[in-house]
Amino acid sequence: MDTIPSAQTRCLRTADAANYIGLSKSTLEKLRVTGGGPTYAALGRVVVYRIEDLDAWVSEHRRSSTSDNAPEAA
Repeated sequence: MDTIPSAQTRCLRTADAANYIGLSKSTLEKLRVTGGGPTYAALGRVVVYRIEDLDAWVSEHRRSSTSDNAPEAA
């Protein structure tokens, strides 16, 4: 019997992850090379991102104005 994983454990491939957080696939790929992007897992030639890691990365990059250099305090 197959079960559908919960949203907390579900993984997305690069294109779907980029779409989920509103970036292009190439931007997400560049962030993987240069650093600073969301946490990912490399499974052979396939790269996947956990939804909870994508949500956390977006949350860490929240700003209240364009002059903010640090993430908004929680």
